[in-house]
Amino acid sequence: MALFCLRLNRSSYFYPLSAHLTSCFQVYKQGGHAWKTRPFLSSAQLSTKDRFQRATNTAILPLRTAIFARTFLPRDKTAFLQAWRQAKGVAVRTLWGHHIHTSRPLRALPAPLIWLLLKPLQKLLAVILGRSIRKWWVALPPNRRQLAREAAWRNRWVLTAAAAIIMVIAALFLLTHLDESPLTGRTRLLVFSRENYMELAAVMTEDYLEKFAEQLVPGDDPSHRLVERVVQHLADRNKDVPEVSSIPWSVHVVKDPTVNAFVLPNGKVFMFTGMLEMVADIHQLSFVLGHEMAHAILGHSAEQASLSHVVDLLSLILLTAIWALCPRDSLAVFGHWIQGKLIQLMFSRPYSRKLEAEADKVGMQLAAKACADVRAAPVFWQQMEITDQLRAVPAVPEWLSTHPSHRNRVTQMDRFVPQPLCLMPCVKCSAEELSLKGSGAKRLLRVSGPPVRRPPRCLLQERPDTAGQGQGQRAGEPELKLTTTAPMTSAPPGCNKYP
Repeated sequence: MALFCLRLNRSSYFYPLSAHLTSCFQVYKQGGHAWKTRPFLSSAQLSTKDRFQRATNTAILPLRTAIFARTFLPRDKTAFLQAWRQAKGVAVRTLWGHHIHTSRPLRALPAPLIWLLLKPLQKLLAVILGRSIRKWWVALPPNRRQLAREAAWRNRWVLTAAAAIIMVIAALFLLTHLDESPLTGRTRLLVFSRENYMELAAVMTEDYLEKFAEQLVPGDDPSHRLVERVVQHLADRNKDVPEVSSIPWSVHVVKDPTVNAFVLPNGKVFMFTGMLEMVADIHQLSFVLGHEMAHAILGHSAEQASLSHVVDLLSLILLTAIWALCPRDSLAVFGHWIQGKLIQLMFSRPYSRKLEAEADKVGMQLAAKACADVRAAPVFWQQMEITDQLRAVPAVPEWLSTHPSHRNRVTQMDRFVPQPLCLMPCVKCSAEELSLKGSGAKRLLRVSGPPVRRPPRCLLQERPDTAGQGQGQRAGEPELKLTTTAPMTSAPPGCNKYP
């Protein structure tokens, strides 16, 4: 037995366990437990299945640990496991199903983040490959070049078949990654799953919270409560949509004059105070938040990254050809730059504008179900256009931008307005009120009466504020109140309930 223990301690299989098991045995014996062993069966005494299982288990250290435990641990397993935890403080999964844990598992990086890290490396490898091919071809003597051309011509059908196989594989890959967009039913390409982007969104949330740590508005601030109230109202009124109810929405208001707002795929809403100053009423704010929530609901970030991933992979072939065919590096660099701009102008930016238009349409429908007057959406973009003109902001042509121009957005939304307005009788907007009093953030949405047939007529009323003023409310400052009138009793014909 002593020789066996000495051999066990010197064995490379069990050497990492010897120190831990020695301390565990001492604690176990101090508890007054009897030490008994189980007989070790030789390979001849085992069946073929057991011998195969033993040979497989001995290839991995955790499973070798389990074999050792099953063979030599005492029959009083509970007491021994208590001694193990007392000596080690951790647990390992043995063949009895008990937890034995040796180290904290490492989390893998999200697939989109890995792609972002490898994207520059892929282009660098394509440049090196193309330049190496050019250098190799230039270094060949004329007779060797002629032989290479003749060999390529003789094997032209083999090369054609190889190219066809590659194209078939690429087509199968694209067909197997087609997906249907929620709410709209549009067919799209999704290489990255929703779970992958949820992991990436968690990483991005930490980065944004660290970036805006000194600019975040407190939770009791009126502007934060206003945005939080509207987001919660939009989520509650659209909870019949699975993509809305499955996301835990939370709000972060950033004190920054930038006119911007965005929502991450995990439901983290980031609203800048510059955007709050730009909206005129609760209806416009509901549309802006509905638009940003629509991006998260429809999974536009994963869709856009999937398209970019496929286009980048296909562009690597063109990039390699550019560096292989251009006679000088300067021309290859220029061709590389032209290629990047063409990809942006032909694929990335038009597709981004398409997703923005889709988010506008779905955002208006979300806002209409929340009883907001969606006719305020085109008015908002008219305000944005006038503000840019007053600030002398240079107008960028739409084909150079990732977003539609303000004027085109107004035109598109004028065409979208009738459909969301038709939803209001279907969702029964009655006696609902969103209010928040406070300095600089006083908006009140009130929709009363039975379902309406026609588009509501909004009246802006002012009334002096007397008792019950909110925190930070100035005395005598009017409160904005938007009330819908002209209620009707039935829905117009052709009203289809959304979604």
